[in-house]
Amino acid sequence: MIKTPLKCVAMIAGLLGASVVYSATNTNDTDIPASILTPDKVETSIGTLTFKDGVPSEQTIDVLYTNLDTIRATEVFMNAIPMASLEALRIGHEHMGVTQSNQVLLFDNLMDSKPLFLTGNTDTVYASAFLDLERDGPTVVEIPPGMGPTTVNDAFFRFVTDMGAVGPDRGKGGKYLILPPDYAGDVPQGYHVSQSTSYVNWFIARGFLKDGKTDAAVNAYRTGLKIYPLSKKDAQPAMEFISGSGKSFNTIHANDEHFYDEIKAVIDKEPIEFIDPELRGLIASIGIEKGKPFTPDERMQMILKDGAAIANATARALMFKPRNEKAYIWDDRNWKTAFIGNDYQWLIDEGNGGRNLDARTYFFYIATVNTPAMALKMVGKGSQYAVVDKTDNGEFFDGGKNYKLTIPADVPAKNFWSVVVYDTQTRSELQTSQPFPSKNDKRDNMVENPDGSVDLYFGPSAPKGKESNWIQTVPEKGWFAILRLYGPLEPWYDGSWKPSDITEVK
Repeated sequence: MIKTPLKCVAMIAGLLGASVVYSATNTNDTDIPASILTPDKVETSIGTLTFKDGVPSEQTIDVLYTNLDTIRATEVFMNAIPMASLEALRIGHEHMGVTQSNQVLLFDNLMDSKPLFLTGNTDTVYASAFLDLERDGPTVVEIPPGMGPTTVNDAFFRFVTDMGAVGPDRGKGGKYLILPPDYAGDVPQGYHVSQSTSYVNWFIARGFLKDGKTDAAVNAYRTGLKIYPLSKKDAQPAMEFISGSGKSFNTIHANDEHFYDEIKAVIDKEPIEFIDPELRGLIASIGIEKGKPFTPDERMQMILKDGAAIANATARALMFKPRNEKAYIWDDRNWKTAFIGNDYQWLIDEGNGGRNLDARTYFFYIATVNTPAMALKMVGKGSQYAVVDKTDNGEFFDGGKNYKLTIPADVPAKNFWSVVVYDTQTRSELQTSQPFPSKNDKRDNMVENPDGSVDLYFGPSAPKGKESNWIQTVPEKGWFAILRLYGPLEPWYDGSWKPSDITEVK
């Protein structure tokens, strides 16, 4: 038998990074590393935890389970924001009378600041509808030629298909067939076919202004947009368009304990396979299961309230001060991208690094619509977004102060560019005396500088002589802005064109 020198034993123990203790009560005289033992008293961020030879005390067990349930409630909130957000959109449409797939919420006079809608824009003509593939079965969407970026998302805000300029019809119009997740029947010819992972799907189309007006897009919708069950293709229900312009309604998910009721409705509606077992198990750990009552007791109600508060605060931290350096588009500017990592699935290193959960939470806390056309490089076809919420000095915007932004000449946007201002609370358009808190190069007659650049001004009152370039803000209220480029061109992608930071004007 070869004996290991004591010096070598000590070296091995040091390399393992753990001190070794001797248990006199162990008849086998095994050396037990301290790293695998639990002391009788452990100091943690949730308090002092006590044990008797590794067995937790009753008080410690109560503390640990409360902490575990709070962690899970927090994680459910942060991971299920896409699900709750799309459900809130559906409920908002329902309140507006949009309950069938042939009913479309049409912003015929653009989206003003009255509806609560996560970072909706004032610059495209939205047409919005919901499909119910469980009720209607395979559903056809016919779109007219000339459509702007149009997308279908599933009930977890996952991408199903694009249509229009960025879809397979390439702006020529066409027929799309959306199949239910459990569909196993024949698939007819003549359609662009996609199979969704959920029964509920959101259809959102964007039509472009023509000569600063909505008429052409509205007419295209009314005469060319059709949505109907495949089973009724020979007896299509008449389309009904309901105006959303100038109307007050809410489409934003709850930021308190009612959030969990929103996702409960989705879990009950959608098939088991809609989300993976890991996430389904996390949601089940706080009492939400398909087809079973969700009746949290008084203890759990308090935990859900606390978990939602922590998660909502965390989502706001991710939104206003992301830790990922890839959140910033340029090294010398405070403008942030909407899609951290430039991936609509938020995969790290093409999935080798897993999913960037913080980036996904960040996006869906402030935005809707998920499509590769918003994330990938699509010169002249897609859309790109830049978000800014602080000055060049790193100070968050104050609605009572005055600011200036310079948009350099030759904006690399084939279709249009715009800047829209949003409320930091609702993440919706800022409500002021201006129905449209924005400027758009195709709609607004802004004054240009001699070099072709445009200066935009933000503040509670317009600078003298700058009224046409002014966006109103509200004292005592925070705000942030989004720069949009539709049909972005190469100078945007290569960084040779970029806006200034927003600076305070004393």
